[in-house]
Amino acid sequence: MTLAILIVSCVFFMSGKVRSDIVALCALLALLIFGILTPAEALSGFASPVVIMMVGLFVVGAGIFRTGLAKMISSRILRIGGKNENVLFVLVMLVTALIGAFVSNTGTVAVMLPIVMSMAASSGISSSRYLMPMAFASSMGLFTLISTPPNLVIQEALVDAGMEPLGFFSFAPVGAVVVAVGIGVLYFLSRLLVRKDEGKRNEKRKAKTLAELVEEYNLVHLSFQVEVPAASPMVGRSLKELRIGSLYDVSVGRIIHAPQTRFRRITTEEVAGPESVILAGDVLHLHGSEEHVDRLVAEQGLVATEWSPKSSGETADTGYAEAFIMPNSHLINHTVADSRFRELYNVNVLGIKRHGEYDLGDMRDVKMHAGDSLLIQGTWDNITALEEYTDEFVLLGQPEKRAARVTLDRKAPMAALIMAGMILLMVLDVIPGVAAVLLAAVFMVLTGCLRNMEEAYTSINWASVVLIAAMIPMSTAFDKTGITAAISGFLLHGLGDIGPQGLLAMVYFVTSLTTMFISNTATAVLFAPIAMDAALRMGVSPYPFLFAVAVSASMCFASPFSTPPNALVMSAGGYRFGDYIRVGLPLQVVMGVVMIFVLPLLFPF
Repeated sequence: MTLAILIVSCVFFMSGKVRSDIVALCALLALLIFGILTPAEALSGFASPVVIMMVGLFVVGAGIFRTGLAKMISSRILRIGGKNENVLFVLVMLVTALIGAFVSNTGTVAVMLPIVMSMAASSGISSSRYLMPMAFASSMGLFTLISTPPNLVIQEALVDAGMEPLGFFSFAPVGAVVVAVGIGVLYFLSRLLVRKDEGKRNEKRKAKTLAELVEEYNLVHLSFQVEVPAASPMVGRSLKELRIGSLYDVSVGRIIHAPQTRFRRITTEEVAGPESVILAGDVLHLHGSEEHVDRLVAEQGLVATEWSPKSSGETADTGYAEAFIMPNSHLINHTVADSRFRELYNVNVLGIKRHGEYDLGDMRDVKMHAGDSLLIQGTWDNITALEEYTDEFVLLGQPEKRAARVTLDRKAPMAALIMAGMILLMVLDVIPGVAAVLLAAVFMVLTGCLRNMEEAYTSINWASVVLIAAMIPMSTAFDKTGITAAISGFLLHGLGDIGPQGLLAMVYFVTSLTTMFISNTATAVLFAPIAMDAALRMGVSPYPFLFAVAVSASMCFASPFSTPPNALVMSAGGYRFGDYIRVGLPLQVVMGVVMIFVLPLLFPF
């Protein structure tokens, strides 16, 4: 019955018609309903240190990406390569593997993808040669215990067996060999990925960037930045009292408040509203014609300063978006002033696009028409809240995702400190590894590296968590029903006397083959106890066999669907399924042959 459940699960895993986490949960329920596992055994995966550690690592990784730390490091290192195609190739592989050693390979590719695309465009070289190797390199960074879930799986197998657990950098020698082999093989095979039709690929339409909005709405010429001196008559008065819009045909977008005390040196900012009060030293971002702004500056004693899209751009709290007026909106034929847009929606209307023409003058008396696009500015929370008013307008793009892409650069040193502290705690084994990871995850939220707990929860890939937690009890079912002993016995005696080296080869390539059809973590969960039992029955050390399971489960390159990074670059690189066979399969085979000889040298039988 256990084998039947596993086979049916594998069929659904391979078909892809049902989500993998649903398949894993159904398999778990079947084991429970048929009495193969007790409720405690069936639910043990959800309390597994591996699963809890993965949850924490998702949050830590999100903090590293959110602060721009990963992008900052990789961008600086990539500058070393200049425009030398071969040097850039090696650097892309090394940087990706290094980042992948500490955070998820999926997140690593998400950060590196735009960097590599931009680098290729500016260097005038083909991105196709870099993207697939970059995806492979994210899985090759096996330098640490937390680099990939299969590493954590074999750690738990060792702990459960009462053996010496692995150190944080136990995988470093293996990772070094894997990366060296990967760079050497892909240096030549990657040239097969470059095609002449690369420039003809269609890219999916994305939400407009700040630079695109600045260009389309001519913000460079219709936006200004001024400072409010202490002697200005505006000091101490609200925007409602000042009536800047009606008197000067100028709108105030943002207000950056200067520090008001000797000891408080942190500036604050707000989206301008009727009740906003102007203080001495404030910096105002204005929108309007140069003539009107000059009159405001002269009459109110302001000081003009240099404006740039970056200085008046998106931050972690505020940004820009476009809203499309719906045909049945009550806003139609009403002016911006009459609609009380700012009071009702807490955002500023900076411009209107109508029939391809842009208006960025005084918006108060402009009537809105169906089909108009409004350029709005406000906090990300208020912009995102506009999605509730579907009868009025539709937000163009996905501002909540744009908000998530705005990095908290000032928090990058804190994120680096937290990550370093987590690694140090795990290396010194001061506290259990799962405790160190959870501690780092909590500090990512408490220190503001992530905006709030909601963002922390959103960063967790719950599908992966449920998949692993639901598949872990399958190995328990294998042990209880004798499947583990039967498979390990077949490997030992059914194939004749193949010796430790032959057994290691069988474990590696069977695991590698299985990973092509189901997730690498699920494969590691299934084969770790089999490798452990087979090694103990042969009377040799289980360490090389468990490392073979972890490495082979992670080094699956022959399919675009075997790992998320492989799938992520498929569209961006314009790859076909055959490209993964031509490049990934030889790499996978070469990696296996090398590991069969290297692993016994690093971890003797």
